Amino acid sequence: MASLEKEGLVEESRSSISQESACISNLGNLDSAEATKSSNIFSVFLEPIQWIQMLSSQLNPTFIIGIVIVYGLNLGFSGSFFKVVTDYYWKDVQKVQPSVVQLYIGLYYIPWIMKPVWGLLTDVFPIRGYRRRPYFVLAGVLGGVSALMVALIGNLPAALALTCFIGIAAGMAIADVTIDACIATNSIEVRSLAPDMQSLCGFCSSAGALIGYSTSGFFVHHLGAQGALILMAIPPVFITVLGFVIYEMRSPSLHPEKQKKMETLGVAVKGMYQTIKFPQVWKPSLYMYLSLALSISTHEGQFYWYTDPKAGPGFSQESVGAIYAIGAMASMVGVLIYHKTLKDIPFRNLLFFAQLLYGTSGMLDLIFILRWNLVLGIPDYFFVIAEECISRIISRIRWIPMIVLSTRLCPLGIEGTFFALLMCIDSLGSLNSKWGGGMVLHVFHVTRTDFTNLWLVILIRNILRIATLGLIFLVPKADPSDALIPQDILLTHSTVTSDDEGLELVPKSEKEVQSFF
Repeated sequence: MASLEKEGLVEESRSSISQESACISNLGNLDSAEATKSSNIFSVFLEPIQWIQMLSSQLNPTFIIGIVIVYGLNLGFSGSFFKVVTDYYWKDVQKVQPSVVQLYIGLYYIPWIMKPVWGLLTDVFPIRGYRRRPYFVLAGVLGGVSALMVALIGNLPAALALTCFIGIAAGMAIADVTIDACIATNSIEVRSLAPDMQSLCGFCSSAGALIGYSTSGFFVHHLGAQGALILMAIPPVFITVLGFVIYEMRSPSLHPEKQKKMETLGVAVKGMYQTIKFPQVWKPSLYMYLSLALSISTHEGQFYWYTDPKAGPGFSQESVGAIYAIGAMASMVGVLIYHKTLKDIPFRNLLFFAQLLYGTSGMLDLIFILRWNLVLGIPDYFFVIAEECISRIISRIRWIPMIVLSTRLCPLGIEGTFFALLMCIDSLGSLNSKWGGGMVLHVFHVTRTDFTNLWLVILIRNILRIATLGLIFLVPKADPSDALIPQDILLTHSTVTSDDEGLELVPKSEKEVQSFF
């Protein structure tokens, strides 16, 4: 009897222990599930930081800082702030017609068209032994002085104001071509990271644009269009500091002979000419130019219509800045979409569908100008935000692969110069887009107060965008990781080797590239 009681107690004890173990196991599973969930949420915020750390370890921290400053502050913030403030400056201070403003804005592209010149300077003409650092300083000083002049001197003639604006654009362009030379070199040497570098550039540019657009309307409202331009002097300060901070190995030869310089310059020009003759180079370059030039810009006509309280919705300065800021956030989404899902798609396939969406999304502008959104019961503000977001996402997805493609077309040795040449071609396409749009606005009599034919101008623009699809055969079918040109493209045509004067025509090891930047 006692043994039976003892066995019963043992079984009961085992049962209780197993139940406790099951409870502990369930609690452990719940804790594990909660920990996994929290870690997943935490990893979302850690992923960008880990990505930046990876790029810094594979490349160089000061190079990454340079991208953030140049693309974030110089191109992102300054570019967006400059766009809004100068639009109001020409409209409210100088009182210029929209078609004339488009011609003026086209002149802003002159420093960008001169990018091969800046590229040659950085590649061939080092200053005190440095190829990159002095040009950052030059860009910062030029942009800062030009911004202060137009902001602080009242009653400027239109020609002088335009000169100052071109000076601001020149500062941006010189800083951009200098950092682009570094990006082009790293894209060649660390080919697998080329899309990541362009994603970082796009993200920094969009983040800076978000800040610029968010604050532009506020400052225009409280300081006026001219007073707000004083903020344009802040980013050049950081560019100047970057010139002293960014790491660069100094050339041991501080006083190269003038004859050697001219020989090196001649080799660089000859190398550019030899490279552009290759079909795998000039064909995609022609496509990028035509895709930009044929998409005529109607921005100024639309801007004047947006801010007109009688003919248009009459958006305030803060509203315009907020709309553009939301568009900048959408542009960041476009960068993420490209980086996460599209960066490995062949160039031709991606650019075909991006251009198709770019043309069809332009019809949203037509719906808005004709006020069909009100017929559908969609308020103006909601509709324009939706249209801005869609167009920004598509524009970013369309633009990044073209930049990646450009970096893949650059030969070692003159990568800074040749990338600048390709960006010059793009800037020339943008200038033709602005001037072409200005002429079309003038032909159809779109003025400060008459927007009767604005819808027709936008329709023509959309048709030209879609017509660009017929040129897609010029784009290679290659993947972003494929080699599009021979790495020894210049070695077979030149006897010049790496020298202290800056032009490098022989491949460098990855370690050397990283130490250089």
